[in-house]
Amino acid sequence: MMSNVSNADLVSPGPLLPGNPTAPKKSGGLQLYKRISMHPITVLACVVFGAMLGLGFPQFSKSLSVIGLVYVDLLTMIVLPFMVSAVIFSLQNLFHDGGAAKILTRVVVVFGLVSIIAASLSSVVFIAASPGDQLSDTVTASLGKIVGSDAQSSNFDMYLRKADEIPKETTLGDVLSSLIPANIFSALATGDTLKALVFAMLFGFAVGQVPTKISGGLNQTLETVYRACQTLTHWVNLPIPIVLISLSASQIAETGIEPLKAMSGFVGWFIALSVLLLLLSMLVLSYRASVPFPKVVKAMQAPFALGVATNNSATCMPAMIESLVLRLGFPKARVELLVPLSVSLLKVGAIAYLICATLFVADLYERPVALFEVALVMLVSILAGFASSGMAGVVTITLVGTVCKYLQLPFEAAFILFVAVDPICAMARTAVTVVSGCAAVAVICPTPVKPVNAQDLQDSLME
Repeated sequence: MMSNVSNADLVSPGPLLPGNPTAPKKSGGLQLYKRISMHPITVLACVVFGAMLGLGFPQFSKSLSVIGLVYVDLLTMIVLPFMVSAVIFSLQNLFHDGGAAKILTRVVVVFGLVSIIAASLSSVVFIAASPGDQLSDTVTASLGKIVGSDAQSSNFDMYLRKADEIPKETTLGDVLSSLIPANIFSALATGDTLKALVFAMLFGFAVGQVPTKISGGLNQTLETVYRACQTLTHWVNLPIPIVLISLSASQIAETGIEPLKAMSGFVGWFIALSVLLLLLSMLVLSYRASVPFPKVVKAMQAPFALGVATNNSATCMPAMIESLVLRLGFPKARVELLVPLSVSLLKVGAIAYLICATLFVADLYERPVALFEVALVMLVSILAGFASSGMAGVVTITLVGTVCKYLQLPFEAAFILFVAVDPICAMARTAVTVVSGCAAVAVICPTPVKPVNAQDLQDSLME
């Protein structure tokens, strides 16, 4: 699958990749459906329609949550075998090509710079906007009602809820222990992505030292796993519009729109920041791939739609790899190694969210934040973002308490506020993590000679 970084790697002529002329011909109707279902307008329309459905028929909408749960479980089922096979093969080939040390050094530098840039931009935007400062009496009364204070009070009087409602804080020891798999089979069984990634990297390093004639059988076996996971991903992605409607409807039916109204300032500015980060990431992709910006937007449709639909960046890995390789022309062997690393280690969406949430809480409590404290929040958020690997949904929110602790802010009372609006914020977090991860991979990879398109694939095969 990855034995040589050549034109074959760039076009990936395997029979299971979409758009490949050697694959069985698909009907034009199916291809048209896939393009429409992944389009951002379709994604937005499905989310809005689902929200309207949740408001109009709450009891029915709550029953739709099972569709989203089954869909995410199906994608999660595919992630670990896909990631392990891709990383092991890629590292083995890097060692055979002699480029492992160089590329891993670039990973550390690029991931670090991307995290710092995202943290700095998030801090500047939220300090300038101050969405939690000078809230109206109506909004503060709504916030107070959500956390349990008097609905008629204009004071934002938040109180400490029961301790068992707030998960324990993540410590440095927890982060370190989350890296090393004492039992790889246990890590795989429990879906611990970060531990599985560490094992795959170490095992890939070891396999890279084994002669090719000995490791050939393992290569063929894992290539079969890799290809099968790609095929399963294509099948599972077909009902995305239905999944988006079901998830949106069930979430709105559970929380209603009152929390959205009360937290509209925070949600609105976080979405605006997310859009800015997405645009910057796609500009980087356009520059690195030497293709027009509209083509990059089209290439990122599938990863973006999956991120919004699943709120799980790991499930987007197959779509990220195909978009970078087939649509933008980056080397397949490099992309297959770097995408799992970016998804597991580069949590730009989580970093931006942690900074924005912390500064918002500081505004709520009218707590001035000095410049050195902003730098501290950025540093802790970057580390906490790394610790968020494998976390999703409400669990990610608990890390805000870790960051707030350094400013001595009482986050526990505000916890329920962020829980109420997290379905929307989680979509933005995941989309930013996925697209910015693709941009980071593009910076690390060699610049493509030319973009890959259907005609290139046809010509390559004819040669």
